[in-house]
Amino acid sequence: MSGLGHISQDWEPVVIRKKAPNAAAKKDEKAVNAARRAGADIDTVKKHNAATNKAASSSTSLNTKRLDEDTENLAHDRVPTELKKAIMQARMDKKLTQSQLAQIINEKPQVIQEYESGKAIPNQQIISKLERTLGAKPRGKK
Repeated sequence: MSGLGHISQDWEPVVIRKKAPNAAAKKDEKAVNAARRAGADIDTVKKHNAATNKAASSSTSLNTKRLDEDTENLAHDRVPTELKKAIMQARMDKKLTQSQLAQIINEKPQVIQEYESGKAIPNQQIISKLERTLGAKPRGKK
């Protein structure tokens, strides 16, 4: 070790400081009070509609009025009686249960039950799968 000579450090000292306060910290109540005590000038600005929900309530009354006046009866389309009877008849002609038919067309048995009971919302993809599998045209000729 004695033959190496004089060892010196080449590094510069690193100084770590806290960040300057951001805008949110400057508006903090503690910071404002400290500035008041120090005698600094403080600007306070009252924002229009601050801390109120007037914008939301004014448009809501218009929507509510429109909804009250709306008398249109909205309901989903259901499977027509002819279609559900045709599906049921074609399935029975092929001697398939609802579960077997559902498995063939890769749907749940509940879907077949809903179609045959008329509760399902018609889906053209499912109807075309049924047509292909059953070899019938429950929708009628197109």
